Amino acid sequence: QVQLVESGGGLVQAGGSLRLSCAASGRTFSSKNMAWFRQAPGKEREFVAAITWTGDITDYASSVQGRFTISRDNAKNTVYLQMNSLKPDDTAVYYCAAGAVRMYWRRQSDYDYWGQGTQVTVSS
Repeated sequence: QVQLVESGGGLVQAGGSLRLSCAASGRTFSSKNMAWFRQAPGKEREFVAAITWTGDITDYASSVQGRFTISRDNAKNTVYLQMNSLKPDDTAVYYCAAGAVRMYWRRQSDYDYWGQGTQVTVSS
């Protein structure tokens, strides 16, 4: 069993930065691939970024490539999303998720565990 709690969201101006954190409980965190998804008002939840359990392979949606960085610290049971050069289109609730295999990790249906989400609002 893994429980996930996101933090770090807030209101920021366009061009600014935020770092989201996802703290996990449970002994199996370090063996699970992790991801961030987001859901904007009136839109479906979409993949943002993912990282292998070893931390050596990452994957990004084209919309955030070069601006966002996913990382993890298994000693702290935490995964991070560093978001730079934020745009109003990045406004959404951001969720972390755990458990998908790498082949399908862009599909939200393949994740076993989800956090409650943290709101990110980018003003123009």
